[in-house]
Amino acid sequence: MSTASGLVFTGDNEGYFYAFEATSGKELWRFQTGAPVWGSAAVTYVLDGRQWVLTTAGLTFTAFALPR
Repeated sequence: MSTASGLVFTGDNEGYFYAFEATSGKELWRFQTGAPVWGSAAVTYVLDGRQWVLTTAGLTFTAFALPR
């Protein structure tokens, strides 16, 4: 998934969820979810003026708030 702010999100079979800078491909951060991240696309939404990214890993949903 990519955002208008220039971020790209993806996951892998090792359970990592990644954020990359779209223009350079530079890894900005990664998070170990504890289960493979595959089979569904991440989604983004805004709640109370803050952007969130939601992904699945195994049977779990994990949400991340992006910096303002």
